[in-house]
Amino acid sequence: MTIGLAGLGNMGLHFAARLLAAGQGLVVYDVDEGRLSQVAALGGRASASLQDLASQAETIFLSLPMPGIVKQAAIGKGNIIAGTAVRTLVDLSTTGPAVTKDIAALLAERNIAFVSAPVSGGTQAAEKGTLAIMAAGNAAAYREIEPVLRHLGKNIFYLGADPSLGQTMKILNNTLYAASMVASAEALVYGVKAGLNPQMMLDVINVSSGRSYATMERIPQSVLDRSFPVRFTTELLLKDVKMCIEDAERIGAPMAICPSVRQFLAFAISQGDGAKDNAQIIRHFEAWAGVQFGAAPSAE
Repeated sequence: MTIGLAGLGNMGLHFAARLLAAGQGLVVYDVDEGRLSQVAALGGRASASLQDLASQAETIFLSLPMPGIVKQAAIGKGNIIAGTAVRTLVDLSTTGPAVTKDIAALLAERNIAFVSAPVSGGTQAAEKGTLAIMAAGNAAAYREIEPVLRHLGKNIFYLGADPSLGQTMKILNNTLYAASMVASAEALVYGVKAGLNPQMMLDVINVSSGRSYATMERIPQSVLDRSFPVRFTTELLLKDVKMCIEDAERIGAPMAICPSVRQFLAFAISQGDGAKDNAQIIRHFEAWAGVQFGAAPSAE
């Protein structure tokens, strides 16, 4: 089966490479011609537009950055919904429950099956094929595309027929991560200011009750050595937190802590951190405390 993939960004390029390495027939689309050329060099076939993509493959995967872009790509005039071949659409993006419901309704009118399958784990997991995938939507379509998802992720969950449930799971997961990252940054800077060794703090926390993905993975990998590789930008993290809080408010689920996290991320973006990795938010706490957590490796 030849499948289509729209979106060759930091995640999408890894998806394309993994699918092609697995022998999957693949046709792709992206607004960046350089990205199209990269995938073509790996054996993929470029399409001229989203409609063209959806006229060459029955199953289309989306990997796009923002809900509005996903909605326009999926159901905008002359885009995927207008394709002559498409029968199933799979959204790997973090699109949020509200937009996902809008997309699902219009696709149903065209008899196009829809599976929302947001992913978690960042670019490293995308490259290695170890992502967590939170799928929901048409059950028959999910069973059909599950073997393809197995090339992309290690932990795959089917959450039910309502496609918005995968998105709900993803944004609450990312909001929990954001809260733990902000709290960890604040606490670890306090520890440095009080005289504790950064590595020792992580060693203790990560075998104790304060551990989290932030302390076990992100901070050791990017903050301790001051490398700060861009794996998930602050602006994208804020987007997910905002969607989570807004949807919680819509259904009447109270949130008291997460709005503070949203406010801090918005502050960080106002200071120029939008396109930087979210781990860089620790620099604000460091500046206020007059200390630094970790150090770059010695050149010697």
